[in-house]
Amino acid sequence: MRTVTAEERVADEPMGQTVSQPGGVGVRLRALWRALVIVWQFVPLLWQWGRDRKRFLLFGRSRSVTPETRMRRARYLKDTFVDLGPAFIKLGQMLSTRPDALPRAYVDVLSELQDNVPPDAWATIEPVIERELDDDIDALFEEFDTTAISGASLGQVYEAQVDGQRVAVKVLRPDIRTRVESDLRVLSTLLPVLTYGADPGQAFTLENLTEEFAATVRREMDYGHEARMLREIGDNFANDDDIAIPDVVGSHSTDRVLTMTYLDGVKIDDVERLDELGIDRPSLVRRLEEVYIQMIVEDGLFHADPHPGNLAVQPDGTLVFYDFGMTGYLGPRTQDQLLEFYVGLATDDVDRVMDAFVEMGALDPMADRDVMREAFDIVIEQFRGEDISEYRIEQLVGQFETQLYEFPMRLPQDLALVVRVTTVLEGVCRTLDPEFDFIQIISEYVMEQGAGDDVRERVKAEIEDAVTGSTRSAVRTAPKLEDALDRVEREELLVKTVLEDSDGLSRVLAKRLLLGIVASAGVPVSAYLYTVSGLQPAALALGGSAAVVGVLAWSFRRRRGPALSTPQFTRHEMQQRQATDTAEREE
Repeated sequence: MRTVTAEERVADEPMGQTVSQPGGVGVRLRALWRALVIVWQFVPLLWQWGRDRKRFLLFGRSRSVTPETRMRRARYLKDTFVDLGPAFIKLGQMLSTRPDALPRAYVDVLSELQDNVPPDAWATIEPVIERELDDDIDALFEEFDTTAISGASLGQVYEAQVDGQRVAVKVLRPDIRTRVESDLRVLSTLLPVLTYGADPGQAFTLENLTEEFAATVRREMDYGHEARMLREIGDNFANDDDIAIPDVVGSHSTDRVLTMTYLDGVKIDDVERLDELGIDRPSLVRRLEEVYIQMIVEDGLFHADPHPGNLAVQPDGTLVFYDFGMTGYLGPRTQDQLLEFYVGLATDDVDRVMDAFVEMGALDPMADRDVMREAFDIVIEQFRGEDISEYRIEQLVGQFETQLYEFPMRLPQDLALVVRVTTVLEGVCRTLDPEFDFIQIISEYVMEQGAGDDVRERVKAEIEDAVTGSTRSAVRTAPKLEDALDRVEREELLVKTVLEDSDGLSRVLAKRLLLGIVASAGVPVSAYLYTVSGLQPAALALGGSAAVVGVLAWSFRRRRGPALSTPQFTRHEMQQRQATDTAEREE
């Protein structure tokens, strides 16, 4: 049977519903009622946010908001999400990974949201299982523990036994699809209100976020989709003994009930227990990151919810992955750009990182690159585990604070999940290993494992192209400069500004330009020689380049006397003079 590629899967299974969703009069009436409840809950916040833009709502200047006020509002928003139920708890969790949608204070507070919800009574769950599997519990399972081992906002998990095998049975909560679908309709209806008056960047973010959230939560409620993800991602790691992914028990699974092999393990953030087992935590972190890089860059299909409750470790160090309801897909183009992003991180090339974000549609190409370079520098340093001064962060935030909703990051749906994974995973890894260096792992993976020789050859080819281009430029420039100097001596060179060249300034500038070209060519030449011939030739080339730089620096030593004068004639006079010179040459 032919293997379906990630690209084909994206085309066949777009971001959206994969099973029929509830509809009819009941859903519409519930949506109307929920709309009233939701609007009433959000009125205080909407009033305050409106006044932030216009002090008197319709007129007046904007008003500044203190950090204390912003924090108080964030707490209110979090409590509101909890009160509104499962769909909004999920929404709050998603917003907690989207600094492009909300201020930092809101992101920090919403990250406290937990998906721990008291389980529904067994009396309401048993009919769901029996109806879906079309038989009695006693006939379906040899044993079934009716006490839920975990409860979430959308479903809950039980332990059971099938054919002598220990299994976990995941059951969707009764009527949860109707409740969530009603809330999604309300969000869709209110979106134009939320985006009214917003700048295009924020409107894009909110619309994108709403679509992403709807697609994600609908897929989480489709256990048939999760079963497919378990099989496909499991197949990708079938030959890795240190990775464990549950197998699906197809005979006992539907789109509302998912039965899987039970995999035990220690919760990945239980550092004390891991130490008791003798687990090498830095090695565990490295392996965890490598697995996710492979899923994202190579496979294009990845587990998108790596919080500690979904990751475990067995006594022999095997990594266990749970809950594949939230998964991400990447097409080949996005994978290529992500690889560019990783190569930029590995080579410490911030401009390359930003270019990759622009190509992925995640960064406004008109953004202030100096400011964004500083922002990316801070993020990269944070990934390296370096200490970042609060003043530096506050200074950068201050540059965006007055234009909060004009932040130039625009995360597409597929990339938003990658950002979510990276953010959550970074916190998990930092818990396991405070010295964790994400950039180092990226560098080693890219150069040694990730794309192996392909990446090395690509980087080598880029260096070779740079060297060839610089050498060709130097070869072409030297005779042209010499010709230009000869024309200066013959007083045949036309310029748009007249220079008082009593000190031979033109010749000096030309020599400096030539020295600069030679010096700049030395760096890529040295890099190329290092990749091809080793350290000694590269050091020799670098030494020669350094000597040229020294000569160039010496040429800038202070001299007495004026160098440049102001232009002696206007553009009109220049055109007249050019016309006269042309006529003289024709004669």
